[in-house]
Amino acid sequence: MADLNTNFLGIKSPNPFWLASAPPTDKEYNVVRAFEAGWGGVVWKTLGLDPHVVNVSGPRYSTLRGADRRVLGLNNIELITDRSLHVNLEEIARVKRNWPDRAIVVSIMVPCEEVAWKTILPLVEATGADGIELNFGCPHGMSERGMGAAVGQVPEYIEMVTRWCKQYCHLPVIVKLTPNVNDIRYPARAARHGGADAVSLINTINSVMGVDLDSMSIHPNTGGRGSHGGYCGPAVKPIALNMVAEIARDAETAGLPISGIGGISTWRDAAEFIALGCGTVQVCTAVMVHGFPIVRDMISGLSNYMDEKGYRTLEDFRGRAVGSVTDWRYLNLNHVDKAVIDQSLCIKCGRCHLACEDTSHQAITSMKHGGRHFEVREEDCVGCNLCVSICPVENCITLRSLTPGEMDVRTGKVVSDEYANWTTHPNNPMATTAINA
Repeated sequence: MADLNTNFLGIKSPNPFWLASAPPTDKEYNVVRAFEAGWGGVVWKTLGLDPHVVNVSGPRYSTLRGADRRVLGLNNIELITDRSLHVNLEEIARVKRNWPDRAIVVSIMVPCEEVAWKTILPLVEATGADGIELNFGCPHGMSERGMGAAVGQVPEYIEMVTRWCKQYCHLPVIVKLTPNVNDIRYPARAARHGGADAVSLINTINSVMGVDLDSMSIHPNTGGRGSHGGYCGPAVKPIALNMVAEIARDAETAGLPISGIGGISTWRDAAEFIALGCGTVQVCTAVMVHGFPIVRDMISGLSNYMDEKGYRTLEDFRGRAVGSVTDWRYLNLNHVDKAVIDQSLCIKCGRCHLACEDTSHQAITSMKHGGRHFEVREEDCVGCNLCVSICPVENCITLRSLTPGEMDVRTGKVVSDEYANWTTHPNNPMATTAINA
């Protein structure tokens, strides 16, 4: 039986599923119900110093939906907690006393001034919380006040504030990173240099969800005017996975514990983050759409997967996929794939032909003996995987790898078993090794 117990920075929880700092963790009522549903931990919604912030009393969310009305992404303009610091601290202490086996990490955001952090940190530590998360990621509202992403976009500020927190607090310090940067490695390195025990990512992405073409105003809006907000949900998962992988494989941050965030809606999503090195995963949008009980499917799904694969603990597969991530220049240019269509599964919709004919390499036929028939012409196929990606029937189109010694009919060359990449290719003006010199 798989063991989902998690020890992240010494913070123990019965499973790796934590609720991210957001509306679902705004108060005792929510957190208790979450723990009753089975969540292993929470990151309490971001606290600030009083006087507390004021949120708009109007639309705070907007949604990107698929054709079936499924939520693909969520935009929000909500700020940090608008309840008093005293009330939050009382509730955190009470919940931790009543649920000692669950992880409670407290998110914090105060001005980028040493005295502000020195003031709030002891108050949070006194609650008995297990750790703190520094909110350097919020892209809207608070960033206009010099907090959130305004700090997270400046590595020097990240390092400075992290040092303050390590100086004035004995709890594990997790730095939450903003994705609104050119290269996530630099803020992650700064967090490590400042003494951070871990990083969490990603926070939300700057976004405007859309325009109402009747009123000619963006949405959400308050009285006809709106602001950019933070984008989250399933659509941001690929961006989050990329940034997690960059930190996990960077020489300066490799081994830095990571709490993964971004579009996690199922156990499979969570497993992918763990495979790229995450010790815990944080969920928000999926809960806002489906409610707290979704964690039960996540727990059972991950447990069943681990049993099937023979993984006893999360550590048995954590980080196993990191080694598969590399730079483009190191990809094997001697490897050749070709698409194959399983005629027994083909429903003759023609999407593969249309996509390949109009936007790719014209490698799929559409007719045979006067009838609809879709088949790959290997002499034109480059193995790009577009047809596989858009086919509506699972496993109808797959890729097969040509074996060494086999002829690639497109190029007329025999497939080599030797590894070759762009750094040594003769077309590369900066090739490191001469070819056939």
